[in-house]
Amino acid sequence: MFAVRPYAATDANTWDALVERSRNGNLLHRRGYMDYHADRFVDQSLIVEKHGEAVAVFPANIQDKLVTSHGGLTYAGLISTHALRAESTLAVFGQIADHYRALGVERVIYKAVPHIFHACPAEEDLYALHRLGARLRRRDLSSVIALRETFHFTQERQREVNKARRSGIDLRTGTDPADFHALLTTVLHKHDTRPTHSLAELRLLQARFPRHIVLHEARREGALLAGALVYDFGRTVHTQYLAASEEGRRLNALSLLLAELIGGVYANRSYFSFGVSTEDEGRVLNGGLVAQKERFGARAIVHDFYEWTL
Repeated sequence: MFAVRPYAATDANTWDALVERSRNGNLLHRRGYMDYHADRFVDQSLIVEKHGEAVAVFPANIQDKLVTSHGGLTYAGLISTHALRAESTLAVFGQIADHYRALGVERVIYKAVPHIFHACPAEEDLYALHRLGARLRRRDLSSVIALRETFHFTQERQREVNKARRSGIDLRTGTDPADFHALLTTVLHKHDTRPTHSLAELRLLQARFPRHIVLHEARREGALLAGALVYDFGRTVHTQYLAASEEGRRLNALSLLLAELIGGVYANRSYFSFGVSTEDEGRVLNGGLVAQKERFGARAIVHDFYEWTL
């Protein structure tokens, strides 16, 4: 009844339509997002069909004898519609295994989609992985505010926000990420790292998804003090990048900007995601970073990575 086949470039529209109506997919899984860095990965994605109609997709890349879902994405896994149920998911995982074994693949790293990014329950894949003997290989800790539940800023955070409101800071939506990317690069350089996306890539992705990738800025007298690049997934919004200048930190500009996003711009959503605070594949928790997020009322979910031996 169900069939698994390799993705081809001619399937892009079918793929995107599936993601749009899926239970657990979002813009990260659209081909226009995935393929911006297609030159860095050998695609080995799959489409699952029932009577010739797509009912699920599996974003993946291959390197030697290892398949990852997907090396260029924070999370992916089996992106499915309501057509896949518990028993049919088990059967589909068996077909996925057969397909990759025929290519000589020995292992799959499965980067499960965290539940806050689900439109409705979609964890049949985790049960299937358990049945297949997959093991939890990595667990990152991410901080999230449940916007429709009771949460509170700490008193210290609220004082920072109140003080910043009196500093003449102008909050606006950015039209070009150049200033923000330069600031972000400077900030990350101090930690011996750099942005995942180049300026050209950010501009490309914003052009492709203008309603879903939005830059929010805090400026004073035209100077950029802080910025937040937000990925708007609908019921959940995620801060892909946050940065503040030295002057911005002194004025608590980022605290003010985030307070406005949490309590105003995105207040009617379900979740506000700050992203992970772990390093070294989840083995190290950045205590200072996670504490900053917790002071806004955020608490933890996990991003799980499974190793599935074929």
